[in-house]
Amino acid sequence: MISETVIIGGGVIGLAIAIELKLRGTNVTVLCRDFQAAATHAAAGMLAPDAENIANEAMRSLCWRSRALYPDWTRKLEELTGLNTGYRACGILAPVFEEAGGQGGSTSATLSDQGAGEQRSRGESLSSSSPSSPCYWLNKEAIHQYQPGLGAEVVGGWWYPEDAQVDNQALAHVLRTAAESVGVELKDGITVEGFLQQQGQVVGVQTNAGIIRAAHYVLASGAWSNELLPLPVLPRKGQMLSVRIPEVSPELPLKRVLFGQDIYIVPRRDRLVIGATSEDVGFMPNNTPEGIQKLLQAAIRLYPQLKHYPIQEFWWGFRPTTPDELPILGTSHCQNLTFATGHYRNGILLAPVTAALIADFILEQKSDPLLTDFHYSRFQSKSSTSTPMLTHSANFSNGHHSAISPLPTDAINRVSTDSPLIIAGKTFQSRLMTGTGKYRSIEEMQQSVAASDCQIVTVAVRRVQTKAPGHEGLAEALDWTKIWMLPNTAGCQTAEEAIRVARLGREMAKLLGQEDNNFIKLEVIPDLKYLLPDPIGTLQAAEQLVKEGFAVLPYINADPMLAKRLEEVGCATVMPLASPIGSGQGLKTTANIQIIIENAGVPVVVDAGIGSPSEAAQAMELGADALLINSAIALSPKPAAMARAMNLATVAGRLAYLAGRMPIKDYASPSSPLTGTITS
Repeated sequence: MISETVIIGGGVIGLAIAIELKLRGTNVTVLCRDFQAAATHAAAGMLAPDAENIANEAMRSLCWRSRALYPDWTRKLEELTGLNTGYRACGILAPVFEEAGGQGGSTSATLSDQGAGEQRSRGESLSSSSPSSPCYWLNKEAIHQYQPGLGAEVVGGWWYPEDAQVDNQALAHVLRTAAESVGVELKDGITVEGFLQQQGQVVGVQTNAGIIRAAHYVLASGAWSNELLPLPVLPRKGQMLSVRIPEVSPELPLKRVLFGQDIYIVPRRDRLVIGATSEDVGFMPNNTPEGIQKLLQAAIRLYPQLKHYPIQEFWWGFRPTTPDELPILGTSHCQNLTFATGHYRNGILLAPVTAALIADFILEQKSDPLLTDFHYSRFQSKSSTSTPMLTHSANFSNGHHSAISPLPTDAINRVSTDSPLIIAGKTFQSRLMTGTGKYRSIEEMQQSVAASDCQIVTVAVRRVQTKAPGHEGLAEALDWTKIWMLPNTAGCQTAEEAIRVARLGREMAKLLGQEDNNFIKLEVIPDLKYLLPDPIGTLQAAEQLVKEGFAVLPYINADPMLAKRLEEVGCATVMPLASPIGSGQGLKTTANIQIIIENAGVPVVVDAGIGSPSEAAQAMELGADALLINSAIALSPKPAAMARAMNLATVAGRLAYLAGRMPIKDYASPSSPLTGTITS
């Protein structure tokens, strides 16, 4: 049976949505690559929109609405499972330190005046539809009496009585148990590799277990969302630890959540949870001495007696963050795909309201006005000429059977005439890729790239690193906000070399501002005479690079069996050669390329050997998804003109393939019919 809804992501957001949909009568399947890796497990469970002093009005309203839902939501989950979520309407205390240095330090009276003013401004700045939450200033004497054991430098603080907490570990267990109890189908160990899209609809998701189909899809994969679609959702690493509260302690135990400056301490039954760092380091795992040291120093300053408590556990997680640190919710570029991602540090807090809003939208087509503030389109620049973040006709599959979309009014001289090229979840309008080598000057290269209208340019990592002739200043020569860099491992003769250079290439892309660029064109070429790629070394390197999170585009002989094997290990494309690289011999491997195209489930990019526009058109007529052409452009007497010709040939070949050629006949057939003609 095909589920009515498939949810990608098994964290708190995905499970909350799944339960809500199921309770409203919808069949739901949740796909999760690793339930234990969800950000839910690495949180502290604070429900603290007031303590966090959220500035954005829409976000503040969303958080308040969700916090108000928490008592009934957790009660419902506990009734379904018989388990405790650890929800406590405990309030949160936010101590304030005197300003460092002693000069100009704020006194408690001054802070109290500031607090009263802030409380008034908080209430006055909100719209009438968003009532403010109460907050109270406590002076030094009051806060130390209210919570004994605070550091001597604490001179006052805020009390937020409506903030609360939930045990995040317990909540994760309760949500999974509740989902199972109501009949949600949970599939763990499932890695979604991409969306299959046609004519503005998702028709399935490609996974490591095959294609899974549904009527509707929800993207709730948190920090990993960017691996499936080019959404600006990136991981923000957070390190945390816990200390065990001694059974016999002369001090009064901590009773309240402390929300300090860059630190929080959350009391649980037998331990204190301390967090959290906020680090832009990608998916770099593990705790670090620096991160833990900062947490401990800040925590001991806030609550000194915990320095005597035994350390219990360290852990880390990846929060899904967006450039404005607000979630992406609601409609997408496809009618049957809904976004629920990018919740950053408020995923647990926002779970109830996200579940309700998304369920209303999917089942009742009811879009809450608040969702407009969290639509993905807010990240799309109206004036940008670069690749759009998402396009309405995006198609993850290789497009061999896609219908032709109507040509847009500005389609003249544009490459995209049917559906965009999608590689590893990133959308490109152009199906022509070019290179940067062999040009007589940087200026000729710049002119040719512009004339080609390409959006992917391959760069030899080693030649840039060593400033080889013709590559000086290359990093500054192109606008990398508009051109997607495809680092390549040219010059590598072994798998080990290629893996090492690929890692350098990823760092090079980051240095040029493409933080999320994980693309690598894999070349392993030990043969210096014919420059034919090593199939065994290529496969070995590809397997390792895929494991390290690269989108691998392997350059290969036109070997159908190798192409299929590379696809199976997770490569983003296959790139068979038409003839030896730089030879200009044209298509010498047509039969094998046709077999590769026929059997490929990833884009097929014909690479190497094309010498003229007619050969480029012929390769596209075979059904290739894209071309990579360098030598034929760079070595032409007029490179920019040849680049433009290759662009037009790529478009013509693609259109011809989609249109379908006429049948070949043994005999002539008149263009004008003979029936009905005048006879003598």
